[in-house]
Amino acid sequence: THHPWMFGCGAVAQLVLSGGSHGVLLTVNFAFGFAATLGILVSGQANRTPTVTFALCLLGREPWRKFPVFFLFQTLGAFLGSGIIFGMYFDALWDYAHLINKTHNNHIQLSLAVLQMIGMAALIMCILAIVDPYNNPIHRGLEAFTVGYVVLVIGLSMGFNPARDLGPRIFTALAGWGSEVFTAYSYWFFVPIFAPFIGAVVGMTVYQLMVGSHVEGEAREKREEEEKEEQEEMLKLSRERLSA
Repeated sequence: THHPWMFGCGAVAQLVLSGGSHGVLLTVNFAFGFAATLGILVSGQANRTPTVTFALCLLGREPWRKFPVFFLFQTLGAFLGSGIIFGMYFDALWDYAHLINKTHNNHIQLSLAVLQMIGMAALIMCILAIVDPYNNPIHRGLEAFTVGYVVLVIGLSMGFNPARDLGPRIFTALAGWGSEVFTAYSYWFFVPIFAPFIGAVVGMTVYQLMVGSHVEGEAREKREEEEKEEQEEMLKLSRERLSA
């Protein structure tokens, strides 16, 4: 469960610690996007974030008992992935910690919080479209790549997810930075945890209202018509046998 986060966090570390000489924002998002693809190919699960699990539980496609389990292990995966990256970049991370600028801007924080919600809403809508059995089906084996492209596009424009922030943040606290990782920037760590879930509800609602309920209704009507035709055909055959 840890290697998608390891690749993504590694790209971030390489970009920041090299001062931009070994990566740009684009490479970070490519890393997270393709890491998501690889994670799905390895595990067979298109469900890689707690917010996707949350949305599927709200829709009744996953039992609620899975949510705490998925949340725990997805966060643990991010925790382990960040631990591996910490070991790789140990010296550089400690040097960077002494130079980091701790100033912040509350207006920018609010804007980022809104981006968290909008980005996750967009991500959930795309994921639901991919996994919706009543929508245009994705060819078998291409789901992982499609999800990876979605993660790439959302990452290039907006959005985050709680496991990706919380797991590394917990590891950072244990690695020596202490409780400051939770209190920094006016307790900013709450935003990547709660804003994506609000976005998930928004994204799920919009998808169901605009697409999901309609394609499901069309599929139900088609199935009912097929069943009716099948019953009429069986009745016709029964009558022919009786008349014979």
